[in-house]
Amino acid sequence: MDDYTWQKTLQKRRSRRYRQTLLLFLLLGTIIAAAVWYFGIYIRTPEYALRQTMNALENNDAVAFQQHVNLDLLTANAYDDLTVDLFAYDATLTPQTKVLFEKFYVMIKPQITEGAKETILARLDKNAWILPGGVDILKGRQLGIDYERLLERSQLRNTTLVGLGEISHNGTTAVAELNVIEDYTQTPFKLELVMEESPEGLWQIAYIRNYKDYLNIIAPLQNKDIADYIAATQDIVDQSNREFQKQQQRFRNLTRTSSGRLSEKQKSEIRALLLDEVIPSLKKRQQKLDEIEIPTGATYLARLRQQSTEITIKTWQHFVKALREDKPVEFETAETLHKQQLEIDLRIEDIIKHTAVSKNIPNIP
Repeated sequence: MDDYTWQKTLQKRRSRRYRQTLLLFLLLGTIIAAAVWYFGIYIRTPEYALRQTMNALENNDAVAFQQHVNLDLLTANAYDDLTVDLFAYDATLTPQTKVLFEKFYVMIKPQITEGAKETILARLDKNAWILPGGVDILKGRQLGIDYERLLERSQLRNTTLVGLGEISHNGTTAVAELNVIEDYTQTPFKLELVMEESPEGLWQIAYIRNYKDYLNIIAPLQNKDIADYIAATQDIVDQSNREFQKQQQRFRNLTRTSSGRLSEKQKSEIRALLLDEVIPSLKKRQQKLDEIEIPTGATYLARLRQQSTEITIKTWQHFVKALREDKPVEFETAETLHKQQLEIDLRIEDIIKHTAVSKNIPNIP
């Protein structure tokens, strides 16, 4: 290779190395700039906090969710929106009684909001809606209210996230649009999430600005469907109740005893009543109810009726087994199931009463 050719080869090598070095520096610069932007700017924006919240929901990450959502403030505001006019249209209540109820709901607000926080976090952690149990004061009606019914009315369990909308900034606050759909009635809605910036420059979702508007749109739609479902099933329920009342009276007559113990004849007749009449009547009633078309907004009520029927049948089956085998544990199981059934039946009665009262609400379609 002559000297000229050698020099050209060296020049090409130097040029290639220069370009490679330049590209490397540009790449490093881009990475550094992106890191500065991400860690110094982006993570201190409401967009980042909102995206992290959505990721936490998708990944069932309760820890990350709490970092970007002010659950204390959010549940407190939601509770106020949910209960502010809970009795406004109940003509059966006097003004004095309404005031007492309103004071009662203010008094139990800390327990309910704390329970709501635990329910939400449990949903993320366990990927399931877990109701209070054990000695929790929100279990059943120990606190004087039906927590599960209140949870249902919040629409929390039947609202599905669809996507994010626009975000508007205003100093240390921002409003983010969240597109959702209510599952029962398939009603779309745009929730407005108010976000606040902390002194440290980090953002959190504080509360839902138009949550009450969402409830005001969804509740009447559900109430109408429930009212239609109740009307469509009224004859079935009335006929079944008349039959159950007769069976209940016969059951009372058969269980009467002066000694406190049932005779073998009584046990045999009670078993026959339960197995040959009561349980078949329950199954027949549920079969007729299942044949009725259920309006989407009445799905919850229809499901409660199914649960009531299933638990009642199990109750009587354990009771029959207890009579046949004389096992106290079977009586205890039957009693536990009976309490669950009564709890569900009370919930059903509340829904039916509330639906009747809601006919006075002016914005029902």
